[in-house]
Amino acid sequence: MDFRPVLNSKKITLGILLSVFSLFVTVKVQAVQEKNTTEAAAESGEKEKFDANATILEHIADSHYFHIGGKIAVPLPVLLYTDGGLEFFMASKFGHEGEEVYQGKYHTYALVKDKVKAVVADGKTVDESAKVFDLSITRNVCSMWLSVVLLLLIFFTVAGSYKKRVGKAPKGLQSLLEPLILFIRDEVALPNIGYKYAKFMPLLLTMFFFILINNLIGMVPFFPGGSNLTGNIAVTMVLAVITLIVVNFNGNKYYWKHIFAPDVPFWLYPIMWVVELAGIISKPFALMVRLFANIMAGHVIVIALISLIFIFGTVAVAPVSIAFALFIDVLELLVAFLQAFIFTMLTALFIGSAVEEHHH
Repeated sequence: MDFRPVLNSKKITLGILLSVFSLFVTVKVQAVQEKNTTEAAAESGEKEKFDANATILEHIADSHYFHIGGKIAVPLPVLLYTDGGLEFFMASKFGHEGEEVYQGKYHTYALVKDKVKAVVADGKTVDESAKVFDLSITRNVCSMWLSVVLLLLIFFTVAGSYKKRVGKAPKGLQSLLEPLILFIRDEVALPNIGYKYAKFMPLLLTMFFFILINNLIGMVPFFPGGSNLTGNIAVTMVLAVITLIVVNFNGNKYYWKHIFAPDVPFWLYPIMWVVELAGIISKPFALMVRLFANIMAGHVIVIALISLIFIFGTVAVAPVSIAFALFIDVLELLVAFLQAFIFTMLTALFIGSAVEEHHH
């Protein structure tokens, strides 16, 4: 049998993957370079020192600007609930780099570390007496909306394919997603939840694909450093709280009996209550931290490796730096799928422990 066509196809596939990841790294290098190009200072003529910490934090933090690439950024709406009332304006009022102040109806506002703060007349000192609650549409919110729109488009398309092709083999996008859906059902939901799995399939599929698509969006080169939605602890906390609510609202009498009336001497009940209640909180907390830490770490490492070029100030380290960044990008792709699977599997496991019938 001639294996050359198979080997050639594998080489072509590998070449395409390497080209795509090279594009990812190249765009990130350009973004860092454009942001941190050393320029002569206006008065002293000294070169600006590259700040790796500021660059990394800028790429992983939320923002009031939707960065397309390089210096291209779209200002986003700012919605504030203050002690005087609602304020609404665009982030462009702060200038392209957020260096300006804006005189609103009730307060003067400025961007302090990309957070909207009320400031006093000098525009630099934060007015601690002002009550400002930021309800703005930030980059992470836009990223979340984008992922929701993509999910709706994808699954409405797949659902339409199933209606049109009843009893036929899957085709196109349907054939791509069906193995993933069946995997979540047969390898995640059914073994961990049991015969009651069907009730929780919509939740598990939503969690899996929501986390997966946002992990992948964070790797798209058009978002320098990624939108980092799943690397935001507020987002992972909400996902963990949803798991906490679903698990405990669906817990049966055996689940609650195990917590409040375990099979131990009654004088140990107070200790067991503390331990069991701590376990209820610690399970979703572990989900929250695991997803947040793994996704954020990937972005930080890639930008840190690229920053080595500018820290040393020479292109001599560029081949090594980019090679390691490319390797981490490949790992990030694996982690994107792995973390979506782990979060979904552990959620199914916790639900299964809450709905499991009593066994002697």
